Amino acid sequence: MTTPLDDFRTQKDAFFRRNPQSPLEPNQRSDFHGLAYFPENAALELEVDVEPFENPDDIQMMTSTGDVATYQRWGRFSFEVDGEKAELTIYQADAHGGLFLPFADATSGKDSYGAGRYLEPQLQDDGKVLVDLNYAYNPYCAYNEHWSCPIPPAENRLAVPIRAGEKNFPGGAHSASH
Repeated sequence: MTTPLDDFRTQKDAFFRRNPQSPLEPNQRSDFHGLAYFPENAALELEVDVEPFENPDDIQMMTSTGDVATYQRWGRFSFEVDGEKAELTIYQADAHGGLFLPFADATSGKDSYGAGRYLEPQLQDDGKVLVDLNYAYNPYCAYNEHWSCPIPPAENRLAVPIRAGEKNFPGGAHSASH
């Protein structure tokens, strides 16, 4: 039986293989057999209370191409990974934009992309936020250096491993650690 995550991954692989908007170059697509993922981990499907910042300030994130992207600190949450405490900050591009969670962890540069991964947390009707790390993904610059991707700031670099979501992409733009 397939899960919604399995279906999502199958659709994403099809997009990467066939869609003209795929971040893969044509030569990468011809040899593409699917992305590598950590096994689904129910313990990393989190519904969290986010502590909003009283006076949300802007943060400048460097990008993979040396540009700067501006985001607003939206809120911070705590969680546990294998018995260890961790905290992450969620950002917003602007007052009307979706939520954005860039992070790096102990798998970055080993099992996952060296510069970190991304996630779009979902605000729930009850005010909680769904942070399903099984959907963590590599930024497009992991596959093609022509993309400009924000690099997770220091406050979102975890010492714990997040063994969920996408793994490193062999043959990508920067397979090794950044």
